[in-house]
Amino acid sequence: MIVDMLLGRTFPKIYLLMGCSIIFYFSSCMHKKQNSMKQNTVTTLSHSSQGHTLHHNRVFSKDGQWLVFDGRNDDTKIGETSVIGTINVKTGEERTLYRTNNSTVYGPGVGAASFNPLTDRVVFIHGLLSANESAPYAMTRRTGVAVDPNKPREPIFLDARDVTAPYTPGSLRGGTHGHCWSADGHMLSYTYNDEIVEPDLRTVGVLIPSDSTVRVDTGKDNNEGCMYAAVVAAVVADPVPGSDEINKAFDECWIGENGYINDQGEHIPHAIAFQGNTLDDKGSVVTEIFIVNVDATKIRQDGRAVGEVGERPHVPVGIEQRRLTRSKGLSDLRYWLRSSRDGRYIYALAKDDENRNQIVQCEVLTGELTFITANPFSIASSFNLSADGTSIAFVADNNVFVFDLMVKETLQVTDNHIGDTKIVGTPSFSPDGTYLVFNQFVAQEDGSQVVQILKAGLQ
Repeated sequence: MIVDMLLGRTFPKIYLLMGCSIIFYFSSCMHKKQNSMKQNTVTTLSHSSQGHTLHHNRVFSKDGQWLVFDGRNDDTKIGETSVIGTINVKTGEERTLYRTNNSTVYGPGVGAASFNPLTDRVVFIHGLLSANESAPYAMTRRTGVAVDPNKPREPIFLDARDVTAPYTPGSLRGGTHGHCWSADGHMLSYTYNDEIVEPDLRTVGVLIPSDSTVRVDTGKDNNEGCMYAAVVAAVVADPVPGSDEINKAFDECWIGENGYINDQGEHIPHAIAFQGNTLDDKGSVVTEIFIVNVDATKIRQDGRAVGEVGERPHVPVGIEQRRLTRSKGLSDLRYWLRSSRDGRYIYALAKDDENRNQIVQCEVLTGELTFITANPFSIASSFNLSADGTSIAFVADNNVFVFDLMVKETLQVTDNHIGDTKIVGTPSFSPDGTYLVFNQFVAQEDGSQVVQILKAGLQ
C-alpha cells in the first residue's frame, strides 16, 4: 500500500487492525487523494425535493435495480409522511409505490419500507386510517402493510388489529414496527407495543403465513390481516434483578439465511435474535442478546395466546426465549442486530474501555462475545453486512466506513469534514457488493436541506 501511495494511486483512509491493536493509520498525508476519491465515486442518486429515507435493511429489489424509500425528511416524522417510493439505481427515475389518502400532521403516516427478498413485495409501517388530532399516529397505533410493485397503491394489510373483545386469534391490538423479512421471504419479525395494556412494554413478534384472512369485527381501529400475528418475546414490567427476565425486547434480526444448527445438531429453520433489557443485581439495565426459535405450527396451535380483556397478548405455548449472552451489556446506541449467513454468529455493538461503540461477534451456540473492531472512533449508526457476509458498513464521525471481516481492516469510504451536511440512517451494500447507498442531507437552492440517497463505489 505504501508503494501504491508513492505512485500516486487513490486510496481512502485505512485502519488496519490485528486482534485489537492498530498497526497503522493514514490520515493527513492522503487528504487530497480522499477528496478526489469522493468526487469520483460518491454521487447523489435522488434529486426531488421530498425526503428519501432508506430503511435499515433490505432496501434493494431482488435484481438490484431499484431502491425503496419513504418520503421522510426527518426520522421522527413517520406520522406526517405520506409516500413510499422507489428509485432506479442507474437512471435515478423515481416512482410512487404508495400514497396515503387525506394525510395530515396527525397521520396516518407511512415509513420504514423494505423489499421481500424473493417476491419484491414491499412492507412498511402504516398508521391507522382513523388517525386524527385526538388519536394521532403513535407507536401503539400502526400496522404492517405491503404493496406489490406491479400493483402500486393497492395496500395489503398484513397483521390483523382487533381491539374488540373477544379478541381474534392471530390478531394484535397495538402497533407493529420495524418489519423485517426472513431470508426465505415467508415470515416477518417486528417490534410491538400494545395500545390497551402496558403500552410502554415493547416486545418482539412475528407474522407467519396464514391459510386464510384473519377476520375481525368491523371497527374504526380494527383491520383484517392476511398473515397470522403473535408475540414471541416474554417481557415483564418489573424484572427480578439478577434474573433473565426482561422489560423490553427490541431491534432484532433473523438468524442465518437458513436458520442455524443448535447444540443438539438439529436444524432450526427460523429463529430470531433480539436485544433484551435485563436488570443486574443492583437494578441497573443491562442489554443482552436473546434467541427464540420460531415454530409456526406451535404458534398457530395456541389460539389462547391472543389474550383476554386486561391482558397483553401472550407468547404461544412451546415458544421459549433463551438468554444468549451474560456480559457487561451491549451499546445503548439505537441499532439492529445482524446475523452471519450460516447462522453461527450474531453481530452487535458494545462499548470498549474508551466508551467507544465497536462491533462484537457473538457465537450462537455458546454466547461467547468477542470484539472484532478496535477503531479509534465510536460507531454512530446501525450497520449492515454485505450479501456475501464478508464486510460490514456503518457510519462514524459523519463518514461511511466498511469493515472487512476477512482481513480485519476498516476502510473509510467517504471524506466528509466539519461543516458538511449530516449522514443519517444506515448504509446498505448493493446485492453485488460493488457499492453502498446511504442517506445524507443535501443543501437545496432555497437554503433548505433534504435527505437524499447517495451512492458510493467500492471498486
